[in-house]
Amino acid sequence: MLNRYPIWKYLIVLIVVIGGALYASPNLYAPDPALQIAGESSGTMIDERLLSRATTALDDASIAHFGEIIEPGGRSALIRLEEQETQLRAQAVVSRALGDGYIIALNLAETTPDWLTGVGGQPMKLGLDLSGGVHFKLEVDTAAAIERRMEYYLNATKRSLREERIRGFVGLDGDRAVLGRFRSEDLREQARSLIADAFPELLLDRVDEEDEFLIFARMTDVTVDEIIDYSVSQNLTTLRNRVNELGVSEPLVQRQGRNRIVVELPGIQDTAEAKRILGKVANLEFRLVANADAPAAERQRFEYRSEDRQGATEYLERDVIITGERVSNAQASFDQNGRPNVQISLDSEGGTLMSRATRNNIKRRMGVLFIERKYRTRYEMDENGEEVAVKVPYDEKKLLTAPVIQSALGAQFQITGLDNPLESSELALMLRAGALAAPITFVEERTVGPSLGAENIRLGVKSVQYGLALVVLFMVLYYRVFGLCAVTALTANLVLLVAIMSLLGATLTLPGIAGIVLTVGMAVDANVLIFSRIREELGNGLSPQMAIHSGFERAVATILDANITTLIVAVILYAVGTGPVKGFAVTLSVGIITSMFTAIMGTRALVNLIYGGRRVETLAIGRIPKMGDAA
Repeated sequence: MLNRYPIWKYLIVLIVVIGGALYASPNLYAPDPALQIAGESSGTMIDERLLSRATTALDDASIAHFGEIIEPGGRSALIRLEEQETQLRAQAVVSRALGDGYIIALNLAETTPDWLTGVGGQPMKLGLDLSGGVHFKLEVDTAAAIERRMEYYLNATKRSLREERIRGFVGLDGDRAVLGRFRSEDLREQARSLIADAFPELLLDRVDEEDEFLIFARMTDVTVDEIIDYSVSQNLTTLRNRVNELGVSEPLVQRQGRNRIVVELPGIQDTAEAKRILGKVANLEFRLVANADAPAAERQRFEYRSEDRQGATEYLERDVIITGERVSNAQASFDQNGRPNVQISLDSEGGTLMSRATRNNIKRRMGVLFIERKYRTRYEMDENGEEVAVKVPYDEKKLLTAPVIQSALGAQFQITGLDNPLESSELALMLRAGALAAPITFVEERTVGPSLGAENIRLGVKSVQYGLALVVLFMVLYYRVFGLCAVTALTANLVLLVAIMSLLGATLTLPGIAGIVLTVGMAVDANVLIFSRIREELGNGLSPQMAIHSGFERAVATILDANITTLIVAVILYAVGTGPVKGFAVTLSVGIITSMFTAIMGTRALVNLIYGGRRVETLAIGRIPKMGDAA
């Protein structure tokens, strides 16, 4: 029988629409503004006493709050606030009360019911232009990058001269030159030849002083610019990798000016974890443990970081074998005794350097030095007489472990001496994401307020409402009952669009709202094609039932062709675009898929329920053209 769906097709439409309404419903629950408290170290636990100190400080400052909880695992706590406008002041109050060692991050706490989250329901993530978010401006310490490169030149030169048995003194002359002193001109020329071959980018000068022959290997301005550019580019890549490890949606990580990087993290992700990972400027250095009779100028003393060796120290050689920059992969694991460790894989050059250093030092000990950039908070009075917090950076260097070298190491080995699995996971993440080529400092940290985003959402929703109202008016007046079917399917299409984006974890941006408005027009356009075809068939003398059947069957091919070509364009936009362009492409792609389902199968199901399986003389579809009229 014409225009009758089997029961299973009606059930498919019904199940899809009900499921769409279920998974779109979390977006009806607005999140609460909140403060998130976490330790700077992943091993720091948050307890009730610490949470009580924070809430007491908020009470003393007359900041309304509720729903304080310590999250499972004890790594962080959440304090919900009554008003969004008090978040920044609350952050400053709690930061002052708890002191250094803790991260106080602004966040949004979900209010979705537990039963809904239990079945996988989550609200859509909103981009920075809609929800606000965290904005960091970081400055790369280019002076440290140059200093690190000079230390590399110095150590490599010493090593090469030692291997070639060229005797002389080698040290730094200022911050941009390596100085070599030799007893004969022949030795100096041999050293000059080695340095010129190894480092052609350095400018070499020879100077004679009485009975000493000097050589200066200086960095040129071009080399300095290359080092700065490399340091910023490498840090940019590393920060992007760290953000990707965090799973932040639609982040922005881009270079600004000569030595600054801007990081924007939109939405309601774990901002405390983001601040800890991004702000943790850490690296590793592998050095041999110094011999007891080594001169003081050739060794340094460091404390252990491990909790079970508090107060213990070791002397390490100043020469660095390799740094964390040579780590190509790192995975947290456990040794045969169940203690946490990190499995390390080095790149080819790192493996060569490690093998060379350990091959000649069997039975000696090698220290793994952990270097971490930290901050002390100092409160000062600004020019307006207000107290402001000033972050003063410093480097903390501590030993992770200093095992005995039992055999020559290659490109793969493990680091032990870690206190807990969280610490090993965090260290592996940072090494896997890439070591920073130079330290970075947070010169600006602010939360992008959601007030502008709220206005954008209000205007975006209004545009969708106006567009939908005009479409409803046109369809009902022009296509009567069929227009009502199209409008019902269009409403289901919007619900499905929101549901799928929520399930996919896609991020809604302001251009994404534009994509939704465009989807409204595209979805109803498919119904216009179908209804126009039905009216043409009626005008050509077909019966109502045959006209409905023929209209849907013949228009489907045209609809598929048009939508598939648009879908291809949307996929290309997503592949080559960034940020807002991707937001538009996502909503457009999802909207095309849902609109084809609702316009073809959904509308057909409604029309079949109204007209299918019975004798029909006329159709409420508006003006029907007579035979011979122009189509």
